[in-house]
Amino acid sequence: QEFVTVLVRDPRTQKEDSWHSYIDYEIFIHTNSMCFTRKTSCVRRRFREFVWLRQRLQSNAVLIQLPELPSKTPFFNMNNPHHVDHRRQGLQEFLEKILQDALLLSDSRLHLFLQTQLSPEDMEACVSGQTKYSVADAIHKFASLNRRFPIEDEERKKGKNDAYSDSESSSSGLGPSDDSISCGCKASPASEES
Repeated sequence: QEFVTVLVRDPRTQKEDSWHSYIDYEIFIHTNSMCFTRKTSCVRRRFREFVWLRQRLQSNAVLIQLPELPSKTPFFNMNNPHHVDHRRQGLQEFLEKILQDALLLSDSRLHLFLQTQLSPEDMEACVSGQTKYSVADAIHKFASLNRRFPIEDEERKKGKNDAYSDSESSSSGLGPSDDSISCGCKASPASEES
């Protein structure tokens, strides 16, 4: 039986500049689905990236009624834990519903959104073939920079991912080749209390 577990958790306030801040959320994926390049992944995304994703998915699947995102209220207060948690729950429900649709699962943007830290502009460029790297390359490269998952390491030891070993070149144009991209993901969703 195929499964996809998605968790939206750990909201953090990030400073954009001295006047502007935003909240981003950790998206944790664990799956055995053949649709996914990586079986475990973790990225951080902000609300406006979810808005971009929904718009792109809707433009590619016109006949599907996509679930709504939590409303962007002018009264949203990032210092109010209730507001932040309400939005987090809404984002998780949005992803859970999207991941149940086979047509949406075939959209490369969704996979780049969930399994890389590429910006929306870079995701668009990758999907339209304007980059030196493919969608699968981008996902594997991000995973190799952000390896914190015992499950993935065990699979690698068993030789399932031999084509993408640690000797992968850093000249793929996917950004820095150190661990600075790591989002501090936890290996087990069971350790989360809220």
